[in-house]
Amino acid sequence: MASDFSGLGDVPDHLAFDIEGLKKGAGASVPGLSGDIEVKKFKGGQSNPTYLITTAEGRYVLRRKPPGKLLGSAHQVGREARVMSALADTDVPVPKVLFHTDDADMIGSEFFIMEFMDGRIFWNPLLSELPKDERGKVYLNLTDTLAALHSVDYKAVGLGDFGPEGDYLARQIGRWSKQYKASETDDIEPMNWLIDWLPKNIPDADETCLIHGDFRLDNCMFAKDSPTPMGLIDWELSTLGHPLADLTYYLLSWKIPLDPSRGESLVGQDLESLGIPREEELIDRYREKTGAEVPEDLNFYFAYNLFRLAGIVQGVYKRAKDGNASSEKALGYGKMVAPLSQMAKQFAGG
Repeated sequence: MASDFSGLGDVPDHLAFDIEGLKKGAGASVPGLSGDIEVKKFKGGQSNPTYLITTAEGRYVLRRKPPGKLLGSAHQVGREARVMSALADTDVPVPKVLFHTDDADMIGSEFFIMEFMDGRIFWNPLLSELPKDERGKVYLNLTDTLAALHSVDYKAVGLGDFGPEGDYLARQIGRWSKQYKASETDDIEPMNWLIDWLPKNIPDADETCLIHGDFRLDNCMFAKDSPTPMGLIDWELSTLGHPLADLTYYLLSWKIPLDPSRGESLVGQDLESLGIPREEELIDRYREKTGAEVPEDLNFYFAYNLFRLAGIVQGVYKRAKDGNASSEKALGYGKMVAPLSQMAKQFAGG
């Protein structure tokens, strides 16, 4: 969705879809879609292929389930469309959803179309492209966006049935343990250890709010000329869940170098000289905006998030081996499972 089109390419054959089916099915809902269109694919997005649709009347983003055999509970593009539509009139910035269908016959899989946002996505957590005095504002504003999301009355916006209330961590640990085993390709000892340890050590405090599930810097579109969030994107993992799971996932950037291929990390940096807030500052900001109690020891939540991340990465790697992944980088993801799970084990004290 970024205005930097270096992330766009031609649609590979295995991810092409029926353009005439798209025009016939969604043409009445999206201006210009029934006429001549150009389709390009964004190179990012490991889970659900994402495309730029250019028409005579505007640009739009199409997001779909990938083709092929899929894990049953993955690739929930319908949930993405539903949550963004529900948040349209809240303080949480989201793209406007224009069309959604679960009719796989239309283009070959379930999909939705949303507005194209002409803004910026920051891929480098050091925000090197920004002046020092703007970097802190980006992170403070992003933290405010997370606080706004966690403060949404999810029942009032029609999301009371968006997931079970309570026991989120237990359910997620069970889910990702099962999905990891379903896509397992190697015997990785730290993953086996975590699958046993995590369910036995869940903290007693149990809260429920609407969570994003993948809240991080590069899943937010910012305005071109200010550090103002325009739209949170990539809602596939959103649900009703524990706010500290979302918060600590966001804070992982201060704990570990999440993806070495993206270059520099916040870990080990002189954040003050860079104008980037420390994690403690952001936790205080989150407390101030939500009124929530955040414990000093968050190590369980960090361990859980790294375990979940390892499970997600394993699924991407397995799809790549099966020929269904949406990015050429996906085959390299298999190498990340062992180090992610080892870091998770260390946070857990193992």
